[in-house]
Amino acid sequence: MTDKEKPSKSATKTATPAAKAPVKPKRQPKPLRSGQSIVPRESVASTALIFVIGIMTFLACLTLGAVSMVNTSAAKWQNDISREVTIQIRPFDDLEMTKAIRDASNIALQFSGVSKVTALNDAETARLLEPWLGAGLQLDELPVPRLLRVTLADGAKPDFVKMREQLEAQVPGSTLDDHRTWVDRLTTMALTMVGIGSTVFLLMMAATVTTVIFATRGAMAGNKDVVDVLHFVGADSKFISGQFQKHFLILGLKGAACGALGAIILFVILGIWSSSSLATPEGDQISALFGTFSLSWSGYFWMIIVLIMVAILTAVTSSITVRRQVNNLQNYRK
Repeated sequence: MTDKEKPSKSATKTATPAAKAPVKPKRQPKPLRSGQSIVPRESVASTALIFVIGIMTFLACLTLGAVSMVNTSAAKWQNDISREVTIQIRPFDDLEMTKAIRDASNIALQFSGVSKVTALNDAETARLLEPWLGAGLQLDELPVPRLLRVTLADGAKPDFVKMREQLEAQVPGSTLDDHRTWVDRLTTMALTMVGIGSTVFLLMMAATVTTVIFATRGAMAGNKDVVDVLHFVGADSKFISGQFQKHFLILGLKGAACGALGAIILFVILGIWSSSSLATPEGDQISALFGTFSLSWSGYFWMIIVLIMVAILTAVTSSITVRRQVNNLQNYRK
């Protein structure tokens, strides 16, 4: 290379700074956000768990609503029996029914605590018999007993034994029915249903806990590598279980909300249907046994409590399961 071809020192010095590329600052890695990398929020297992929790919550709320209605009906039966009794007069030859009704009413009104006696007319009697004998009954052609409704004052307890004796002695063919046997049987049946419903509710909660345990173990198995890395770099069981707890709390809220909302909608529809069918004999019988299928505000309140309880139960169960798994992993490595 000739001297002309060689670059001068000054040119070399001025060219050197321009040739250097500017140093770009290194990008810092994004911080790990809670729940994003440990447990995937959208997966087939998560969708299935939401579906199962929704079914369990729906059945639990359905059981709770049924138990509440039966309990309310039992209380209503006991309240009705304390305020009303029935006098029945059977027809037979040579019996003047009008006089028998008047005599039975006078006897009942003599006892303290009796506020009113009402004789059911033919239309009301036919309405009571319509579910069994059909519509369009001609009561004159049938030996149908006449019924008298005896209304009692609040808290009154007349001497039914003495009233029954006077009716049988002075009014032939008359009997007094205080409904005690019938209501006692229905009350026993209601208490049995409440016990069965409570047992079913507890079994559903136990099934929900078991389902969450297996779902949590499955989620941990699917994210075993991530859990091992977090544990290796120093993450304790509290941090790891917290991520799973948040994830399953969201799943529990979604599933429980769907189930509770479905049960509330069902009871609202049943309440509207039963209210519209009160004018029919079948509706009257159903209303007498089960009420109007309408829950009070306390019933809906307890459904919301079940929703929150299922979500918390899901989160706590998953957290306990994860902590046990991580603690077992720590003991194994030791």
